[in-house]
Amino acid sequence: MTKNIRFALGEEVLAGRLEGETVVAADGRIIPFSTVRLLAPVTPSKIVCVGRNYAEHAKELGNAVPTEPLIFLKPPSSLNGHGGAVVFPAISSHLSYEGEVGLVIGRRARHVRAAEAWDYIAGLTIVNDVTARDLQKKDGQWTRGKGFDTFCPVGPWWVPKEEIDFGTLRVITRVNGEVKQDGPVTDMIFDPGAILQFVTEFMTLEPGDLIATGTPPGVGSMQVGDVVTVEVTGLGVLESTITV
Repeated sequence: MTKNIRFALGEEVLAGRLEGETVVAADGRIIPFSTVRLLAPVTPSKIVCVGRNYAEHAKELGNAVPTEPLIFLKPPSSLNGHGGAVVFPAISSHLSYEGEVGLVIGRRARHVRAAEAWDYIAGLTIVNDVTARDLQKKDGQWTRGKGFDTFCPVGPWWVPKEEIDFGTLRVITRVNGEVKQDGPVTDMIFDPGAILQFVTEFMTLEPGDLIATGTPPGVGSMQVGDVVTVEVTGLGVLESTITV
C-alpha cells in the first residue's frame, strides 16, 4: 500500500511516502521515520463535508434523513495530523468524534457526472470531523461548532484509489480502546459519485481538496485526556488526544 504523507523534519515541511520505518522524501532523501512528525497529508483549499450521510446517524441525533447531500465546510485552519492534540475549547462543554472516510481530489472538478466521479479522486484518507455539539445546536448552523483549530484530524496518510476497494471499507472509531462506531461505507445514503456530482454543480474542486463523506452511527462525547482512534479497514488508523 502506498502511504503518501506530509511531515515535519525540524523546521522543514516535506512530502513523501512511508515505506516501513523509512520515509522517502519527494526530493529523494531517505529519512528514518522516527525522526519526523506526521502532518495532515493534504493541504486543501477547502474541506467539504457531508452531514447525516448515514441514516442511523441522522436518526440518533433526532434529525430527518436528508433527500440530497447536506454540505458544510470546515476551514483549512482546522487541519490536524496523526498523533496531534485536539483542543477542547473553553467555550464548549460537549465535544464529539465523527469518524469518516476522506476523498482526496486529484484534478479540477466542475459539473462532474456521478459515473465519472472516480476519475477526479486521487485517493482516500481518514478524517475525524470533531464537533462542539453544544455550539452546533446553539448556533443553528455549523461553522463555529465544526471549525475550531485542531478540529479536523486527517491521516496518517492518503492511499491511491487504485489500491483500495472502496465498497469493502468500514469506519471504526474507538475512545480509549472502546469501540464506539463501526459501520460499513455501503450504508452511506450518498456514495462518492452522488456527492461529487452534487458538490460540483455549485463549487469547483481543486487538486488536494478534501471531502469528508459522513459518519456512521455511534457518535458520542470526548473528554480531556481521551485517546481517540478512527480506523478505516485496509487504510490505516488515525489517532488524536484530547487536550486543553
